[in-house]
Amino acid sequence: MQQKRFGARAEYREPERQRVKDSPTLTEAFQKLKSLTVEFEHYDPAGTTRNNRVKYEVNVQNVKSVFRFDCTNPECIGGDFDLTGPIAEAVAAHKEVVQGEVVCKGWRSRTTINTVHCNSIFRRTVGLRYGALGLRLAGRQSGLSADRTASFPSSRGRLRTSG
Repeated sequence: MQQKRFGARAEYREPERQRVKDSPTLTEAFQKLKSLTVEFEHYDPAGTTRNNRVKYEVNVQNVKSVFRFDCTNPECIGGDFDLTGPIAEAVAAHKEVVQGEVVCKGWRSRTTINTVHCNSIFRRTVGLRYGALGLRLAGRQSGLSADRTASFPSSRGRLRTSG
């Protein structure tokens, strides 16, 4: 039987896939989290050229709590973008909106391993909505009441989520 040969990118991603597979769902990990929306954009290393823009309405009952996105550089090795920590921190603080930027620390290609980082940029806005108790806690922190609407920027003007 012939064995499959994997490149460095596939070798890096295989344990990452297993880490995702072995993790609980977002609902299991964060019981008060009712919805999650991620809007993200990938940029070149200079931050001047946007490669794509995506709005992702997450199914929190099925999506795993190890939450990561692949780098858009097709030759990147050992990079990618892991939002597991930022999402866990946002839920722990009952935040409704979290924005940020991450720079890919993978290698630009197999020929530049250990010499040139990928440095692709991943900018994101994460909108979180909680159940009644979670929303009341978030409202106390943000000044919103539990029945007010939280909003965050979207590619089509404003995306509104209500409790």
